Amino acid sequence: MSAVKPRSSLQVIEFIGIVQVKVPNKVPGRLFLRNLVERRSLLFQLVRRDFEQRFVGSAMGWIWGLIHPLVLLLSWVFVFQICLKQKLPGVENYPLFLFAGMLPWMLFSETVQRSASSLLEHATLITKTVFPAEIVPVSVYLSSLVSHVLALTLVVAAVAVWLGHIGVFLLLLPLYMVALGMLGIGLGWIFASLNVYIRDTAQVLSVAMTFWFWLTPIFITESTYPRRPWAAFLLAANPMTYMVRGYRAALLGSAPPGAANLAIGAAYGAAVFVAGGLFFRHMKRGFADVL
Repeated sequence: MSAVKPRSSLQVIEFIGIVQVKVPNKVPGRLFLRNLVERRSLLFQLVRRDFEQRFVGSAMGWIWGLIHPLVLLLSWVFVFQICLKQKLPGVENYPLFLFAGMLPWMLFSETVQRSASSLLEHATLITKTVFPAEIVPVSVYLSSLVSHVLALTLVVAAVAVWLGHIGVFLLLLPLYMVALGMLGIGLGWIFASLNVYIRDTAQVLSVAMTFWFWLTPIFITESTYPRRPWAAFLLAANPMTYMVRGYRAALLGSAPPGAANLAIGAAYGAAVFVAGGLFFRHMKRGFADVL
């Protein structure tokens, strides 16, 4: 029986290096972040294409993205302030209060609902090419974010005219946009992957989002909710409660949004983002066979 020849120190180091290279990196999200960086030009093209398709053939183009929220704001002023003379305790201007609460909801709702059908719309790319399907909901969010910024600009101008101030706390809004993005993209991944296998998912989502909308304190203040334990639980468990609260404080308030409010909203967003990413990674293995 021949003796095993000892390896030199250089050979041992080279052998260890080879083994280390072959061990897969299990850091969650590493592949996703690498795809975002390496495919950033593709992501940009998807965002631009999605945004342009909304106004294709339109003479006014992106300006419609500003006209729609303007008409919505003026309609609410006429209905709630002029006709109904609606007032809530502690609310100086109800239409602006309402619109400031609607802004984060519109971004969130559009991201989730449009993401649900986004994989079916890009079925050819997913099945015929080497295409990172996980960036499609990300492109939906970024495209929706463009319209969101236009509407946000309109609200800031309206606050300056009607309330006579522009708060420095507007600088906190990008943090809420990031938290909203993580929340919307995470849920978008979940419902987009489910919709590939169960085509009724988008319809069920539409119904669920309607319930979610009315459970969020948009048309009313949190103080008008029923004084019941279940109502307090619904408010605390609803991540959009913290987003709406933060937007209103940043746009209309004289005090900054609480740090705890932002932390809880960001925690919800991060948790849903990670869960949605893991769920999508598991489900995408069969996309090519089903689409």
